[in-house]
Order: sequence, then structure tokens, then C-alpha cells
Amino acid sequence: MSKSPPTVVRVKKKVYEAELARLQAELVTMQQWVKASGARVVVIFEGRDAAGKGSAIKRITEYLNPRVARIVALPMPTERQRGQWYFQRYIDHLPSTGEIVLMDRSWYNRAGVERVMGYCTSDEYRRFLHQAPLFERMLVEDGILLVKYWFSVSDLEQERRFRSRLNDPMRRWKLSETDVLSITKWVDYSKAKDEMFVHTDIAEAPWWVVESEDKRASRLNVISHLLSLVPYEKTDPPKVHIPPRPPASDYERPPREENHQVPDHAATLVKLKE
Repeated sequence: MSKSPPTVVRVKKKVYEAELARLQAELVTMQQWVKASGARVVVIFEGRDAAGKGSAIKRITEYLNPRVARIVALPMPTERQRGQWYFQRYIDHLPSTGEIVLMDRSWYNRAGVERVMGYCTSDEYRRFLHQAPLFERMLVEDGILLVKYWFSVSDLEQERRFRSRLNDPMRRWKLSETDVLSITKWVDYSKAKDEMFVHTDIAEAPWWVVESEDKRASRLNVISHLLSLVPYEKTDPPKVHIPPRPPASDYERPPREENHQVPDHAATLVKLKE
């Protein structure tokens, strides 16, 4: 474990916001190319709990069309799913032509939390390490662009973020008992990650490590890198013509009083400030 926090150069907020806006505009351009070209993109986000995966996904998708870019964050498998081939339930969420899928956790649950917490058998774990590269090679061979990110954070920074969540009612839901156990099982998770990399860091779909001690830097880095991996070109969207509005000569709106109106809460705030 870390004796002291690693030295980190923090990205200033003004610099971060300007570069994030530029990169997000490029993501919109990339999305348009994916849709027009029929490309299929899968981006996997894995890493330590509280390493910043979710916030990175949020910034990536903020201005994207949810019909093109989908977030997949699967719950615990059902009893029926536990009886399926392990990869089966993930296959249902793979992209069709012109789609981007961002996986907040993925089939690598088996090599991480399931392995460390004893949710799978040793045979199931070994079978996964053997099958995962085969499965991913089939995806790539079929034309899917598969990108895998591992978000890395120190033990001290992880604990700091856990404690911050504990006292924040807006983010308390992010903290579970399993998350907290990652503190006491830090070394076990480290060993599991190292073993996973040995078996699944393949040429067709390598692991890319995102240093996430500074969340702002990690978001900029991962977006910039993702854009560099997708061979997109600027594709102008179809031109949309907004016609002139015709006069409503044969329509009269019913009185507003006949509708169930949402109370004007905003107006009460304005009055309080006056």
C-alpha cells in the first residue's frame, strides 16, 4: 500500500473546462461518423472502486445522442442468467451498426470482484481467463472496435473519496458494503488485476491504464485517447430546414385552467430573493 499520496499536478478548473468542452465537441463529431459509417464501438471501463469510471462516462456521454451512445451498467445476474454461458447476457448489449456502447463494469467482473469475494468457483475463474481473449478476438474479428480502460487510483485517494461519499447525501448511494471491503482487500484486488492483465492484455484489445489520482486529468486523458483510437472523420449531419410557421386559423387553445398545472416553485424562489 502507499505510504504517502503520489505527487499529482492538479489541472486548474478553467483549463479543464475549456479543454473538456473542446473534447466533447470532438466526441459529437466522432458520434456522427460512427452513425454515418455504421461502425460498432465498445468501450469498457474497469478499475478500482471510486477511481472515477462513472464520472468519466458521464462527461463522455453528456452531449451524445443516447440512441447512438448507450451506457450499459448491469445489475447482479438473475438465477436464470447464472445458469447461462457467462458471456451470454453481455452479448445482448453489444452494439449494432452505428452504435457506441460504454460499459460501466463488464464481463471482467468475474476476474475482479467475483474472484476476490468468492462469488465464482476457481474453475469458473480459470475458464473465464481462457475464454475472455477468445471472445474478444471474435468481436474484433467481426469488426467491432473494442477499447478497454483500467482506472488506477492509490489506496489513500480511494479511501478519501469513500469518506467524502459517506458524508455527501447526493453521492451516498454510490457507497456499498462491497465497495468498503475493497479497502481491506486492496492486495487481493491488486493480485487479481495483475493476473487478469497477464491473460487478457492482448494485441487485438489491449488494456489502457488511466491514472486517476486527479479526476479532471483522467477525464481529459481518457477522452483524448478514445478519440485517437476511433478513425473518425468529420461528417456533416443532414441539413435540416425549418419551415415558416403557418397561422393557426382553425385552432383555439383550451383555457389553461382546465389543465393540471405543475405548481410554480421557481416563482417562490424569485420572491424570496426580492
